[in-house]
Amino acid sequence: MRANLCMLLIMSMLVGASACRDQGRESITQEELVRRTQVLVDAVASGDQTPWKSYFAEDAMFFDERGENMNKEQLVSSITPLPQGYSGNIKVVDAKSHIEGDVAILIYDLDETEYVYGQTEKARYHETDTWMRRNGSWQIVAGQVLRYYADPAPGEVDARSYKDYAGRYEAAPGKMVETTQDGDHLFYQRFADSKPRAPKAELIVEGGPIFFRKGVEGRILFRRAKNGKVDALIDRRNNEDVVWKKIK
Repeated sequence: MRANLCMLLIMSMLVGASACRDQGRESITQEELVRRTQVLVDAVASGDQTPWKSYFAEDAMFFDERGENMNKEQLVSSITPLPQGYSGNIKVVDAKSHIEGDVAILIYDLDETEYVYGQTEKARYHETDTWMRRNGSWQIVAGQVLRYYADPAPGEVDARSYKDYAGRYEAAPGKMVETTQDGDHLFYQRFADSKPRAPKAELIVEGGPIFFRKGVEGRILFRRAKNGKVDALIDRRNNEDVVWKKIK
C-alpha cells in the first residue's frame, strides 16, 4: 500500500512538473504577434523606443525599405519623433504567420498615412519578421521591409514637344525602340529583329523630357544634343542608364 501511494505521489509530481514546463513553453499566436507589431508601429510617430527595445533581440538584424542594414542599436536609435508639422499613423493589415516550435514568422502589410503641413501622403510596405523564443521570451531576431512600387504623379502635358521625341532608337544592331505620337499621347514599343517584343506602352510625362510607364519602375528620358535636337532615349533604372541612340 505504501509503495503504491509513493508511486502515485511521484507520478503526480512528475505530471505537475511537466505541466509547468509546458506552460512555460506555450506557443505564441498570430493575434499576439500582430498586437505586438501594432504596438511597435504605433510608437513610431511619437518616437517611443520602449517597445522596440523590448521586442527586438540584442542580436537582431533589420533591413529597411531604404536599403539600410541595421543592428538593434542602430534600429532603436532611428526611432525618433516626427518633425513639427508632421503626424500620421500606420496600420498592420493582411497578416499571415507560420509558427513552429520556438520560431514564428509573421508577414504583413503596413498602411501608412502621413500628414505633412496639412497635406496627406500615403505609402504601403510589406514586412517579414522572424520571432524566436529564448528563455521563455519571444523577440524579433530578423526583419525586412519592402516598399510597394507606386507611380509618380503625372505632370502637365506639352504635346508640342512630342514630335521631337517620336522616332526610332537603337541600342545594338537589331535591338530597337520606337516612339510614336497619337494626339496628346506618346507611346513606346521595343523591337528585336523588326519584331515587337512587347505591346505598346504609353509614356506618361512626369516633367519636361522625363516620362514613366504605369507599373514600371524607372524613367524614360529624352536627351538633346548641343544642336538642340533629340539624339537619344535613356532608359534609367536604379540610377543606371541604357542609352538608345536615335537613328530615325
